[in-house]
Amino acid sequence: MKLDQVIAVRPNKTVYLDGDLAIKVFHNDYSKADVLNEALNQARVEETGLPIPMLHEVTKVDDQWAIVIDYIRGKTLAELMEEDPERYDEYMEMFVDLQLEIHRHTCPMLGKLKDKMNRKISQSALDATTRYELHTRLEGMPKHNKLCHGDFEPRNVVIREDGTAYIIDWAHATQGNASADAARTYLLFWLNGDVAGAEKYLKLFCKKSDTAMQYVQKWIPIVAASQSVKGKPEERDFLLHWANIMDYE
Repeated sequence: MKLDQVIAVRPNKTVYLDGDLAIKVFHNDYSKADVLNEALNQARVEETGLPIPMLHEVTKVDDQWAIVIDYIRGKTLAELMEEDPERYDEYMEMFVDLQLEIHRHTCPMLGKLKDKMNRKISQSALDATTRYELHTRLEGMPKHNKLCHGDFEPRNVVIREDGTAYIIDWAHATQGNASADAARTYLLFWLNGDVAGAEKYLKLFCKKSDTAMQYVQKWIPIVAASQSVKGKPEERDFLLHWANIMDYE
């Protein structure tokens, strides 16, 4: 296993390329349980038949946990959107269609999104009154069991040279309500500074899925609160601001 070609560096992991394999090496302070859960998510989503990289191995590299998966050669949708802005709408259509394809699947062994959100809201820095309101709103939302990516953004879709799209990074996959997954994607566009893209995405998702926009918007404070717990420090204030907005305007 060669670790001499770095292809990505994240706050808690480094990804290396070795031939046709991507080796994701986690820092020593990263939870073993989280590494094994990410690998398990990957294996379970593989069984749906969706176009995702195949998991090959969970191992240790110099006493650091590592996950070995297929490396998908191509460009991310984010790169294509930036390189060819005239085709932005076309790429957005492709992006939403892929997310809807994800939501058409179920993955019964995955953790439940509602349970994860309730736990994260309890851990958030919000005051007790706001946490209570968010828990209450979450309990009142319909219970679904659709496959949810949990971090679906253009950077996590890779288009190969032959035009085949692959969906990567399943660390946050759960089963739950598709509109909560859409609310997360909406916030990711905001966090990446593409506010116009966020609004375009939301309108297109709601149109293609025949979902009321107000319904997705009701999820936004819940999702923002749950994401604020492990979010980057520079993103936390932004997410907590959204979490405090009980009624989206």
